[in-house]
Amino acid sequence: MPAPDGRRRLSSGEREQQIVQQAIGYFANHGFAASTRELARELGISQPLLYRYFPSKEALAERVFKEVYLSRWQPAWDQLLADRSLPLRERLQRFYREYAGVILSSDWIRIFIQAGLTHEGINVRYLARLREQVFDVVLAELHREFAVAAATPQQHEDEIEFIWGLHAAIFYIGVRKWVYRLDVPEQLDRLVARQVEDFMASAPLVLRQLRQPPQ
Repeated sequence: MPAPDGRRRLSSGEREQQIVQQAIGYFANHGFAASTRELARELGISQPLLYRYFPSKEALAERVFKEVYLSRWQPAWDQLLADRSLPLRERLQRFYREYAGVILSSDWIRIFIQAGLTHEGINVRYLARLREQVFDVVLAELHREFAVAAATPQQHEDEIEFIWGLHAAIFYIGVRKWVYRLDVPEQLDRLVARQVEDFMASAPLVLRQLRQPPQ
């Protein structure tokens, strides 16, 4: 049935998705500090309507987390990183090209920054997943690739920091563009490829240096 103004009425599912998309834009630009009353006003709906779909701001933030972060994670990435029929360098090149294509967007970067300041649950859960599904897997493949000795717990954490360096360099492209509003190279695939090449070239030396006894 059409609305009084002649527009088609949205179904319940369409209305919910509309609220989620509006909330993504709001959280990306303004953060998570608003009350539900303020949030409803900014989204252009009544507070009772917001509550009909999301009983709290936390419930809406949780849905935004699933929409922006979980739904965009590609299951094929897990298979790619573990696929030993491909050279590790090629796996990392392909993964980070595709991953950069997903995360280097305004809503992904800005919500992640905003959440780190005022709503840390999103960051903590996402980074835990990142460590388990990317960092730990890549580290195991590096050990195999370069035949290094088993790491002590401290060496393992130092190696994780090394992988963080690659990941952060790619993430920072998005920060430069969407937070600092600076120009970034148009050929992102080329930039990502260079980061991965530098990482792989330095990896054997770094891993072996980390196993040297302290002076």
